[in-house]
Amino acid sequence: MRRFWSQLNPTFRGFLILALIALLVMVLNLYVTLAALYAIAGIAFFIAIAYFVYLLWRDRRQEIAVWPTHAKIAFYGGALVIVVALGGYFTERPSGLDALGFLLALGLAGFAMFRTWKDQHTYGY
Repeated sequence: MRRFWSQLNPTFRGFLILALIALLVMVLNLYVTLAALYAIAGIAFFIAIAYFVYLLWRDRRQEIAVWPTHAKIAFYGGALVIVVALGGYFTERPSGLDALGFLLALGLAGFAMFRTWKDQHTYGY
């Protein structure tokens, strides 16, 4: 049996494991537990993203401190828009035009941050 399992296609083996987990959830009626775990995983993912962004900021905060005020406002404003948009996404799960607005907000705020960073790192004329 062990040899059969080890020689099984890895993708098919993964699907069998997922099917076994799904069957276990259905048989033991663990839908509420699964929903709670999904919510906890979403919150943990949001916290992990925030921590990663904080680490990036912490490494570069002395560099950002010497930027002009308008550049700092544009950069931190873009970051604030991204954080608010992600928070709204994780709470509301938008679809349709709301999802399009979410993606546009992320894209425009990210572009504003990128342009601000690039403008502050242009040393020549």
